[in-house]
Amino acid sequence: MTDQLDPAVAAGEADVDLDAPALYFNRELSWLDFNDRVLQLAEDPGVPLLERVKFLAIFTSNLDEYFMIRVAGLHDQVDAGLNDRGSDGRRPTETIDAIRAHVVQLSERQDRCLAELRPTLDGHGIRILSVDDLDQAQRADVQARFRRQIFPVLTPLAVGLGRPFPYISNLSLSLAVLVRDPVTQTVLFARVKVPKEMLPRFVTVGDARGDEATFVPLEEVIAANLDALFPGMEILDHGYFRVTRDADFEVSDEADDLLQAIEAELRRRRFGEVVRVEVDARMPQHLREELTGALDVEERQIYVVDKLLDLNDLWQVVKVPGYPELRDPPFAPVTQPRLQGEDGARGDIFGAMRHGDVLVHHPYDSFATSVERFVEQAVADPDVLAIKQTVYRTSDDSPLVPALVKATERGKQAVALVELKARFDERANITWARKLEEAGVHVVYGHPALKTHAKCVLVVRREGDGVRHYVHVGTGNYHAKTARLYTDFGLFTCDPQIAADVADMFNFLTGFARPRRYRKVLVAPAHLRDGILREIDRTIAAHERGEHARIVMKMNALVDKRCIRGLYEASRAGVPVDLNIRGVCCLVPGVPGVSETIRVTSVVGRFLEHSRVFAFERGDETTVYIGSADLMPRNLDTRVELLTPIEDPNLRADVMDAVERCLADDTNAWTLGPHGGWTRISADPGRPEPRSVHREMMVGHTARAAETTTG
Repeated sequence: MTDQLDPAVAAGEADVDLDAPALYFNRELSWLDFNDRVLQLAEDPGVPLLERVKFLAIFTSNLDEYFMIRVAGLHDQVDAGLNDRGSDGRRPTETIDAIRAHVVQLSERQDRCLAELRPTLDGHGIRILSVDDLDQAQRADVQARFRRQIFPVLTPLAVGLGRPFPYISNLSLSLAVLVRDPVTQTVLFARVKVPKEMLPRFVTVGDARGDEATFVPLEEVIAANLDALFPGMEILDHGYFRVTRDADFEVSDEADDLLQAIEAELRRRRFGEVVRVEVDARMPQHLREELTGALDVEERQIYVVDKLLDLNDLWQVVKVPGYPELRDPPFAPVTQPRLQGEDGARGDIFGAMRHGDVLVHHPYDSFATSVERFVEQAVADPDVLAIKQTVYRTSDDSPLVPALVKATERGKQAVALVELKARFDERANITWARKLEEAGVHVVYGHPALKTHAKCVLVVRREGDGVRHYVHVGTGNYHAKTARLYTDFGLFTCDPQIAADVADMFNFLTGFARPRRYRKVLVAPAHLRDGILREIDRTIAAHERGEHARIVMKMNALVDKRCIRGLYEASRAGVPVDLNIRGVCCLVPGVPGVSETIRVTSVVGRFLEHSRVFAFERGDETTVYIGSADLMPRNLDTRVELLTPIEDPNLRADVMDAVERCLADDTNAWTLGPHGGWTRISADPGRPEPRSVHREMMVGHTARAAETTTG
């Protein structure tokens, strides 16, 4: 992205307008820059081979969701006649055109990358072949598999008199076929869906062994057998295509039954407007015109793919058994030392919390022996009276939600605040919600106008003649699988004021109470943005008094204009600002007189950087918050978010150590320039070993756990 700075801005004039479009990068194009960084890891020869293939799959998955949600939203604006300029000065239709130009370039790089990887994969015995590349024995094996497994589930759909163009479901891969009746000479268009929901995308040729695996794309196997699908017809042409539809939806604030409203919208999602059509570069032009005319899309919505479509299915190749030398070295999360019991026994988490706050950092610290153990202990403890938990995204094998059922069976009050609008997890959450309700758990869906994105568990335990609250606040979802892949912090605390704040938040969500203020935490939509801006102002004031002052923030996305203005004001006052932002950044760093003290970096690597940290250094004190919120309007205005302070100085130091390692990373890190370009940071040649936050954290946590065990 190469936005040009306004001359007045570039000159750093004192009266610069902080609302000037040149001071805001386009949100959608900034996201594409993030996916560019993912693609760069696939292109990096220093990354293990199957990990590079994994990043190709992630790139595709990311882009699919981007089109379903973000690009679809832009088309909705155009269709509605909305032509307002965004913060960066672009109109929606201009952004769509800029997206297309960037995506075409990225897709060409992805095609080249896969083409370059295939010979190397082949050299290791992992072959992705075309049907034309198979030898006679392999062809016979694939033909037999077609007759036995594939043909029975195929349904060719012809288009003609009395046969309307079939509905093409979202993200489905299909064949477009032109056939001619040799008797009547009638030419018909037909569609054959590639049944990826029922069969693997890549057909295994022969039996995959530990040192060899050969695959051929399912769509090519179908294409080689079209005569079996259209017996007696002449096959004139065929090509592959894939449709992406608008998958976003809105639920009315007036919905009486949120569960029913979500279910209705999920049904409508299948029939969303077409946003993108990917077509095989070898598809004949007349067949492509037939297809795009039937789908009623603009030319700018057509994306030509030179190689394979839908590389998200490369996960099948990534997961092929064996080949440890082609993967990242394995890593097993450790139990946080303060949560370890003696002689391998399970630790008493409540006891540890009574002795002081406990911080965990996933995936380095085990999710199972911390968060899951916390809830399990609460369920088993006869003195626990109530367990309240937010459910945004969770995995099918997670014991956390079933634990609430057990709690109810044991006479405890169990409350699940289920967010039905967790994008693409709506069906799973509806299923969980119904199971919980049937078991007697109090299930609350929140308010239609707000998403509950906060990550909290509250345990109420009877102690003496009163009760004590035990709280977990996290930066990530209660999801066992992603806890092994995403970096997230979690705080276990018995702090009475933080516990009271979390209890008030639950009461607000279950009973629609409206707390006038919170004691220590920052909660959106009422207080979080103002709380962050207040901390920025206090840091500016400290700098103006001559004290040490610095702002450090780590998040997934920085979009909110008021927060960006606040950071600009801090920089104009001379406060150093270090931002570590994995994804979208609309702030322009390095502008003289506006943001010259602001440095923006991004880490994209083995783990997905997901934790949110907001730190403010003033004199000898540092205020640190962690929580679920990015600085985006949706998080601050239409979500329930919660940030908690880290008050134990040792735990603050641990959080800051992790963030500083992100800022120092020179292995998988990029820095953002004032013209929008992200430059990969090179390792210091004078340093014995490059800095990698992921490697350093794995080594450090493993060593700390070993010291505790041997000590």
